[in-house]
Amino acid sequence: MLSAVVFTLYSFFVSGDFSQTPYQEDIQSALDQIEKECGDLLDLKEISFMKLEKEFTKRAKKIKTDQDEFVLLVELLARLEDGHARVQLTEKTKGLLWPEDDSLYDSSITRGDSGLAVCRIGKKYYVKAVAGPAKDANLQPGSEILKIGGQKPGAWLEEKIEEARRIVSWSTEHQAFFWATHGGLSGEAGSRLKVEVKQFDGKKKKRTISIGKSRVRMPGPAFWPEGLTGEKDVSHTLLPGGYGYLYIRRCKSDLPEQVDVAMEALGNPRGLIIDFRGNSGGGFDHDDLLGRFVPEGQTMSFVKSISSTGSSQYGGPIIVIVDGTVVSAGETASGMFKEEGRGYMIGESPTAGMSAAKITLDLPTGKFKLYVSRYSNKGRWQEGKGIEGLGIQPHQLVEFRAEDLAKGKDTLILEALSIFEKWPEGEVPYQPQKFGWKASAN
Repeated sequence: MLSAVVFTLYSFFVSGDFSQTPYQEDIQSALDQIEKECGDLLDLKEISFMKLEKEFTKRAKKIKTDQDEFVLLVELLARLEDGHARVQLTEKTKGLLWPEDDSLYDSSITRGDSGLAVCRIGKKYYVKAVAGPAKDANLQPGSEILKIGGQKPGAWLEEKIEEARRIVSWSTEHQAFFWATHGGLSGEAGSRLKVEVKQFDGKKKKRTISIGKSRVRMPGPAFWPEGLTGEKDVSHTLLPGGYGYLYIRRCKSDLPEQVDVAMEALGNPRGLIIDFRGNSGGGFDHDDLLGRFVPEGQTMSFVKSISSTGSSQYGGPIIVIVDGTVVSAGETASGMFKEEGRGYMIGESPTAGMSAAKITLDLPTGKFKLYVSRYSNKGRWQEGKGIEGLGIQPHQLVEFRAEDLAKGKDTLILEALSIFEKWPEGEVPYQPQKFGWKASAN
């Protein structure tokens, strides 16, 4: 009898009953490669790999279809707190759809935006900007938000973040917050979003936003400066007092040349605001861009040597504006002005903290690839902490003012103009006068 039991157990262990399915092999390979390639970032973000491995190894046993694996891989990457992370389909899974689960990725649902952007001032929430459906609903910037969808605004926004967190990966909590207050105020096209507000004049109003089918992009300044003009990714205008304003939407390879065109049009303003809010990244030569802001024939060497480049150099004072919607190359573009000692940075928050070197991981079945971050870009910046998982911390955090919003004014642009009038001595190594710069006569 005993020998029969021993034989049965021996047969069980050697029979292959413990062999992994192809789905399990994919998940195990994903975990092994993530530990190898992303381990340092996981440690930085205080993410326990052991817990991830235990949970997803167990869940892999329940995978029955390619779609199940797709979902589990997306959920795994969401736990990495990596804004770049994504699952890529291959020729073997081309056309594979996300399940109809009412989530953000459910392609059976037509989604649209509310056209509402929200900001937090102190512990309260306010209408920051409106467009499309929110504008049609007569919501007014500067209004305090009392309720969204029948809930207090903070609770409603946190609920939206938690609903999305299962499948959406953010590099920082402030990136998640800006997603919720700008991109997260969306829903199924044709649905309604009820909002209760107290307008700046003190009147309480109930408004209903009808979610449209179109995407209404909200990141950027709360209000665009008058006279803004430009092509492609760089726009410019002159502000009151003779100050220049550049808005940089993306950071494509020809960004330095686009800046040349804008600066030639602006001339030599008393000071220059470079606004990166809403910048979605790209790829460009950093030194070539920064060299546009070093006077002709000179070199700036506060951290590294940056020589003058381009056809329309600018040597005056610079203030950079950022927030949690600035990602990837937008963070290195804006951050270099602060970290290389060239400009003063203000922001409603740090940048998103989504800036890292990436790698594509292949899985055994060849059905999926994983695109993940390995280590932070600009690791020497911010006292060796880099950017990923942190964002670029501005010299000065600036909250919006409800009274500015009610008047159609962007508080951060106003603050930048006031800083030019009383420059914070000692904060920025670059001093225009020492480089021989003088403002043009107005």
